[in-house]
Amino acid sequence: MKDFHHALKIVDDLCIGCSKCMNICPTHAIRVRNGKARLMDNRCIDCGECYRVCPVSAIIIEQDDFQKIYDYKYRVALVPAVFFGQFPAKYPIPKIYQALLDVGFTHVFEIENGVRIIRAEAAKMLTSQNDCKPFISAFCPAIVRLIQVKFPALVQNFILLKPPLDVSALWFRKYLEEKGASESETGIFYLTQCPAKIAAIKSPAEEEDSPISGVINMDEIFNKVFQKLQESSDKLQTVPIKSFNLAADDILWSLTTGESNHATGRKMAIDGVHNVTNFLEKLEQEENPNFDFLELRSCDESCAGGVLTVENRFLCAERMRSRAAKTNISADNKTALDFEKELPALIKLEKIPPRSMMKLDDDMGESLRKMNLIRQIMQLLPMVDCGVCGSPGCRALAEDIVQGRAILENCIFIQRRYEQKGMLKPGDAVNIHKKVWGADKFEK
Repeated sequence: MKDFHHALKIVDDLCIGCSKCMNICPTHAIRVRNGKARLMDNRCIDCGECYRVCPVSAIIIEQDDFQKIYDYKYRVALVPAVFFGQFPAKYPIPKIYQALLDVGFTHVFEIENGVRIIRAEAAKMLTSQNDCKPFISAFCPAIVRLIQVKFPALVQNFILLKPPLDVSALWFRKYLEEKGASESETGIFYLTQCPAKIAAIKSPAEEEDSPISGVINMDEIFNKVFQKLQESSDKLQTVPIKSFNLAADDILWSLTTGESNHATGRKMAIDGVHNVTNFLEKLEQEENPNFDFLELRSCDESCAGGVLTVENRFLCAERMRSRAAKTNISADNKTALDFEKELPALIKLEKIPPRSMMKLDDDMGESLRKMNLIRQIMQLLPMVDCGVCGSPGCRALAEDIVQGRAILENCIFIQRRYEQKGMLKPGDAVNIHKKVWGADKFEK
């Protein structure tokens, strides 16, 4: 199985090894070695929590060069409703559409246009399958990866449908094809607020190719669009939004409870990756959780709280709800185009594979031996999870020792015991810490 692609990158020259990222990571995917943060590819879910807390901006999020859009004749901005929530109400959505065209796109299409198709197909699945409860939405790619690596037994509970992002990309490709555009002429560019969605586009969990041509980070495109909006009104005309207006339920889909409001039975909507992790840990411990549907989102306020947004998440969510309240379009009354009949077959996912980060070895016997060794090591450790060893906790250090990524003497409590017994010199203890935190921290 190929490695995960990661949108998050650590810039060594900027990293000061402060360990804030290590301590916030929900999957313990970061270690500090030689004074720099190090990412463990098989654990990272690209949730962006490390990006939020880095005090020196040493963690960056990749994107495609904006000039890449000009490789295509038809340049489509695939825009989430959250993007329009970044702008104050004095900038109407038609003006923002026009500004997107002025920066270089030829078409603008909102991701939530795919919600209507998703909602109809999900309803069929929820009524036809009763053996995999609770059903879990596959909307949030960070949550998909969280479950793959930390709760692998739950991958069978996913509703196997592509998210609205992929559905809308397929929809608009079909739409332009009907208008005479060839596939090679069409570039679909997603304006993203989320590193996990970048990673999902570059390396989908179900290992299929993405219909999206490239990604542009929302904070960058916001600045380009905002600059256009500052221009005089005679230069910036209003683009009429015709057949692609969204219904209220479509607009709210990416906010917390946007999905669960349409599910039946006992349901739960949880946002915030740490809240989700705590909930799933409890869910694993119960024999019969008795939930029918779970809407799980990595960010607070769901997509309105994405790490690449520029506006306060609560203000953004309020603007989206205000927009939804004003629309007079019904999701059930929107006219379907003929090619939409093909989409249900194209938006279904194959089974999402587990990628357990707890797997210690490919050989079962060796894995059991390592598991037993971890238990023995943990009996020696203080279980205070101080992080001074360069691992996020005592359990993580025990795993690192067994996997050859650390030594027992990395633990400062073990060092003191060894020093008391004459088994370790103070100078040797300092040298061990230099390998973790870097020599410069001991020279100040």
